[in-house]
Amino acid sequence: MSTAVSPKDRPRPNSAWTPFAARVFRALWIAQLVSNIGSWMQTVGAQWLLVGQDAALVTLVQTASSLPVVLLALPSGVLADRYDRRRVLLAAQFAMLAISSVLTVLAFADELTPGLLLSLTFLLGCGTALMGPAWQAIQPELVERSQLGQAAALGGVNMNLARALGPAVGGAVVAAAGAGWVFAFNAASYLGIAAVLTLWKRPLAQAPTAEGEKLLTALHAGRRYVWYAPGVRRVLLRTVLFIPGAAALWSLLPLVASRSLGLGSGGYGLLLGAVGVGAVGGAFVLPAVRRALGVNGTLAAGALVFAGVLAVLATVRIPWLAVVVLLPAGLAWIGVLSILNAALQTRLPGWVRARGLAVYLLVFQGGQALAAPVWGALADGLGLTVSLLVGSGLLVAGAVSVRRWPLHGTDAIDPTLSDHWPVPPLVFEPGPADGPVLVSVVYRVDPGNRAAFTDCMDDVARSRRRTGALTWGLYQDGNDPERFIENYLVASWGEHLAQHHSRLTATDRRYEERARRLLVKGTAPEVTHAFDAVAGPVVPERQETADAMNTSG
Repeated sequence: MSTAVSPKDRPRPNSAWTPFAARVFRALWIAQLVSNIGSWMQTVGAQWLLVGQDAALVTLVQTASSLPVVLLALPSGVLADRYDRRRVLLAAQFAMLAISSVLTVLAFADELTPGLLLSLTFLLGCGTALMGPAWQAIQPELVERSQLGQAAALGGVNMNLARALGPAVGGAVVAAAGAGWVFAFNAASYLGIAAVLTLWKRPLAQAPTAEGEKLLTALHAGRRYVWYAPGVRRVLLRTVLFIPGAAALWSLLPLVASRSLGLGSGGYGLLLGAVGVGAVGGAFVLPAVRRALGVNGTLAAGALVFAGVLAVLATVRIPWLAVVVLLPAGLAWIGVLSILNAALQTRLPGWVRARGLAVYLLVFQGGQALAAPVWGALADGLGLTVSLLVGSGLLVAGAVSVRRWPLHGTDAIDPTLSDHWPVPPLVFEPGPADGPVLVSVVYRVDPGNRAAFTDCMDDVARSRRRTGALTWGLYQDGNDPERFIENYLVASWGEHLAQHHSRLTATDRRYEERARRLLVKGTAPEVTHAFDAVAGPVVPERQETADAMNTSG
């Protein structure tokens, strides 16, 4: 299956639907829609089987679905960065198919206890956790970088169109035929994505990780990148400030339907469907909203709209009014999440993309998983009204914080791979595991450029740390004020070679060039690589001695 687009099928450059011109993206989008509808039907069936229990047990369905991301997102990100992402996705699809089949059989046999239901829901969540980073990371392989924002919005349309259809259909099926049939549909829905992935021939080579990189090393590399990428951290902060309050809606809506509005499973599906309809409709107006309010204005407005919806649900007792109120909630939800997702996609380079997105999914899903039981306990202790109003207050606070902690612009960020460092000129060849490696770079800086140079080196320092440096320092020679020495320590030679060939980006290169423009004219940086003198690689002299000892022996 090819991603080639014929000229006559190519939409207008500014069209919101441009990503659909890519055949694989289009096919996966359709297959994902069917799968998402099945997932929402399954959620309705699971929650409704427990709705007669206490509130905390009902909200545990959300926890069981989301908690696996907290546990497995980062290892899943490592797998997606190290192995063929298509195969990782296929493994996740078949695992979820098997688990859903067991759930279906138990439901039809009337053997599905609350404990089994939550356990199997947790296992399905494990499949989702395995799939999430790889699914997000393949998007730049399906569409152009300039279309990632549109692709993220279409992903939101997909999820919310499924939310519009799945709960309504699921509620009707549960009421008419029982929960077993919604579980059966969900099981079958995984086959579509598996079929498309099987036919897809990946057009791009996956960025390699450092040679011999172990799981814990790869996890640490991902954590290090996120920590030293201010733009990525800001996206995560905005997610933290939105998700816990917004999770009140998803956690408590079954209780709003049954307790406040007196609705059955069909009515609950209708409420969820209203959110989905609002989100799908919102996809048509979001470009205009973003143009009018900007990225940060849209984030603040989305949080305020969601807060207003929770406040109204806390007091309304009229079903049709609740349906109307939930429509703008869908718009707010897709508006905020599409901005956050696109912002992250455009900031992450290929070598660490899945791990960076795994951290985002960890924050996103983990926030929901941890918030859900809190909202359930609060509803049992203080009532639904108070719980919904508390969630509304958290969202208002998040909206106000946009002024203090806005998203940074992406104009200066280019995650394209840049293999601009020359091959290190060593007299021997270290092994990938040899290290640590101390890299020293000597610069000659005009005294008048000292302040500007040190400012530029702040960006260089973050670049070094993002790509592998464990420690970093910049020093000025006490005997020669023009001489500056940059030292940074890398764990192994393999890690340093990864810096050379697969981790640096065009943005990193730009940071280095800005600093080097401040050097004394006619000078260039001098780079040396030093190894641990005791446990380092075997240098030629030591090798000759070792050979002589072996011969004499």
